[in-house]
Amino acid sequence: MEKVRILGEFFFSQIQGKPIYDHEGRLVGRLRDLAIHWERETPKVTGIKYAKRVQKHIPVEQVDQITLGGLRLKGKLQEEELIPLQADEIYMGKWLMDKQIIDLKGTKVVRVNDIKLFWLQTEGRRYMVPAAVDIGLRGLARRLGLEFLFKRKENHLVWWQFIQHMEEKTANLQLMRERHQLDQLHPADLADLIEDLDYKKRTDFIEELDVETAAEAFAEMDVDTQIEIIEHLDSRQASDLLEEMPPDEAADLLGELPEEKAAELLKLMEPEEAQEVRELMDYDEDTAGALMTTEYLALAPTITAEEAITQLRKLASEAETIYYLYILEEDETIKGVISLRELLIAKPNAKLQDFMQTRVIHVHPLDDHEKVAELFNKYSLLAIPVLGEEEKMLGIITVDDVLEILIPDRSSLETFANFFVSKRSGRG
Repeated sequence: MEKVRILGEFFFSQIQGKPIYDHEGRLVGRLRDLAIHWERETPKVTGIKYAKRVQKHIPVEQVDQITLGGLRLKGKLQEEELIPLQADEIYMGKWLMDKQIIDLKGTKVVRVNDIKLFWLQTEGRRYMVPAAVDIGLRGLARRLGLEFLFKRKENHLVWWQFIQHMEEKTANLQLMRERHQLDQLHPADLADLIEDLDYKKRTDFIEELDVETAAEAFAEMDVDTQIEIIEHLDSRQASDLLEEMPPDEAADLLGELPEEKAAELLKLMEPEEAQEVRELMDYDEDTAGALMTTEYLALAPTITAEEAITQLRKLASEAETIYYLYILEEDETIKGVISLRELLIAKPNAKLQDFMQTRVIHVHPLDDHEKVAELFNKYSLLAIPVLGEEEKMLGIITVDDVLEILIPDRSSLETFANFFVSKRSGRG
């Protein structure tokens, strides 16, 4: 089996229009488009269209180097070596960019805003393959030179193995019909697909997913979309979805619903989980109690570091964060805290009470957001415990929940970018 090495990775928009030089550095054209051959497997780039009015392209085998600055050929551009577009080939920019992607039920959901490419080398040759399509707003901004506005926003990619072969050049792209493949998409990508459906199709789509996958995607959606989905789902399915969410997020969402609807869903949830959510909903919106989650890691002070690591493996998936371990007595009174680092470097037989930090920075449930933020900033914390009467542990607040309050809503930034998008594309 040949060993494959990645020489480079880039998006189509980053190399489109870039200069093409021969081996002596003479400009021979610019990258106008890429010819690809796509049968039943991942397509491969076969040639480079280098001029607007020329109906032939440069075979990709003649390319020696590709960077964001341009392409360099192995030799001179020879007219007799140029090849026309074959019947089983398409141009990437012309026939794939801006294509609609279709979901399982035949509904248009998103469009191809950009295409991620890999420049590869095996022992015998170099070649280029499309790896994924970018369906996110950042991909569109990249094409318009506005990517700097979305540097902190992840690229929303759908990898090529999830896309069906396109039978006709004018056809839309379709996701693979096997549900287990759809389940493997990143929750943020799946959320994007669902958010672009109308409310009726959203419900159908979510019903196709298992509840864990649906809940992960659900957590990536904005609140308005979450409310709309909950209101149109069957009540039993909606309650199952809420049970999979962290209690604090479920409480926030139920707090946005009509009281009658929220009460109905709470009644359908498992009693213990419903009680946790009810307790969180009782706190006023601007208090520490409203920010906290009850999903944290608590350990007994008398167990050893080795025993704690064993328990951590079992409990980690249920916790909001694993960076801090809280040491509690049986009555849930807090005795100390240990960082994950401190636990890992401790001697295996050392008891937690012998090396835990007994001075625990904390807040009370009725403290306001300003005090919470001050403590996070002053002590550079990733999480802070919320203590009730007699220092009993109630929950924790994680830094991401605090940042959501302190950082202004990014919707104005996206609106600004969309304004530029409409102007640059002639729609405004």
